[in-house]
Amino acid sequence: MTEKQIALSKRPISRSPFLKTILRQKYLIMMLIPSLVLLVIFSYIPLWGWYMAFVNYKIGAPFFQQTFVGLKYFKELITDVQFHNAFKNTIIMSTLVITICGFIMPISFAVFINEIKNLNFKKTVQTISYLPHFVSWVVVSGIVIMVLSPESGIVNQILLGLHLIKAPINFLAQGKYFYGIITISELWKELGWNSIIFIAAIAGIDQEMYEAADIDGAGRFRKIWNVTLPSIRPTIVIILIVSIGGLINTGFEKQMLLRTPLTLEKAEVIDLYVLKYGIGMMRFSFGTAVGMFKSVISVALMLIANGFAKRFTDNSLI
Repeated sequence: MTEKQIALSKRPISRSPFLKTILRQKYLIMMLIPSLVLLVIFSYIPLWGWYMAFVNYKIGAPFFQQTFVGLKYFKELITDVQFHNAFKNTIIMSTLVITICGFIMPISFAVFINEIKNLNFKKTVQTISYLPHFVSWVVVSGIVIMVLSPESGIVNQILLGLHLIKAPINFLAQGKYFYGIITISELWKELGWNSIIFIAAIAGIDQEMYEAADIDGAGRFRKIWNVTLPSIRPTIVIILIVSIGGLINTGFEKQMLLRTPLTLEKAEVIDLYVLKYGIGMMRFSFGTAVGMFKSVISVALMLIANGFAKRFTDNSLI
């Protein structure tokens, strides 16, 4: 071998920046492996079941004996008036819940908690606000029904006592009140829990910024508007993107438990629609088509929200 070849053979092997990053973070990657395995098993492998949306699925029949029907169930879904109603209700209720229960009130509550100087009182308020989150919707629905009862409900008693109404109102029997009942119930149950991440974000704000605001003569509300809210904007944007992605995944528990025969039209959401017209009628292919439709719309909404966030702010998921 020549001297040049010997020198080249002794030169250390250069690694790519990507490989260097992998080696440097190998322990973190190892910690992620169990979560990735669970994600693949319970989230990606079940996607194989989406084929049911394109066949006339028969229980027990082998895959190759299922009759291929193409987009039949998607066309049926799009033209179904009942689905249109369920989709509208889902969007309205989800928008109200996300806007009021996910951002406006939790952010306001987090700011309120941050302004409390008495630590014991602050901890007490936080603890009390967290507790309803751990109560099941079955119990919460029972409480709501009792509170809104036209015979003995406290809401009607207060309204009658203040002479705001002349006769008790059966709130649960009138569809025009249903969206509000769902929103207020969600707010009572999840206000404290939804505010946790905002409280944590506020706690991470550099205190020197508040000291600088004090030197400039800023009052409490000025500091909230010019220091607190701008500092937690990245957190707000990220949570907003994720929330928009779940806009049509409002669930069905509270709607199913609080609906009455007179409010069925307002209570119908996509998940209840799947339960009733898909699984309930043994139409598994149709139910799969609805679930697939929900997944595609959720991903599209999240990507759109992420695109707007990236364009108009400095924060985004990807």
